[in-house]
Amino acid sequence: MQFISSDTNVWIDFVTIQKTEIPFRLPYTYIMSCDAVNEELLSPPGLGQQLTSYGLVPVEITSEEFFLAEEYGYCYKKLSVHDRVALAIAKSRKITLLTGDGALRKAAQCEEVPFMGTLGILDQLWEQQLITADELKLCLRRLLNNNGGAVRLPGAEILSRLKKLQSFRRHSG
Repeated sequence: MQFISSDTNVWIDFVTIQKTEIPFRLPYTYIMSCDAVNEELLSPPGLGQQLTSYGLVPVEITSEEFFLAEEYGYCYKKLSVHDRVALAIAKSRKITLLTGDGALRKAAQCEEVPFMGTLGILDQLWEQQLITADELKLCLRRLLNNNGGAVRLPGAEILSRLKKLQSFRRHSG
């Protein structure tokens, strides 16, 4: 089982499209600092509890992670405390960071921490045959319909995936 350090915004994307449970089909254990679970996963009400019921694991940070997160505060001014902690967890535990936040992705790149976001999760669900074509299409359409509001993803990437899916359907059906 692979561990993934989780930021909040990807979960908001999946809540918005009413597919909160599907990332948990992947063979990953998503972890998030206890503080982030208690302080960031507040909306909609009960989100933190819902995610932990699906398998999100709240973790205590180590002193090394605490000091690394503090250090990131000086290097990456745009990151929130919880963003810095998620990055510190990923860096110190040598695991992937789950985020869609642009500033956090740039910091992860600088720190040589692998990362993925909402579309990466959907891609992996598709590649591992853990989502049907119809379900993937529904997710992508809902992301597109909510893009620019609660969802902030590159629209061209969503459209590209929808186009590939249409092409796949024509060739396989």
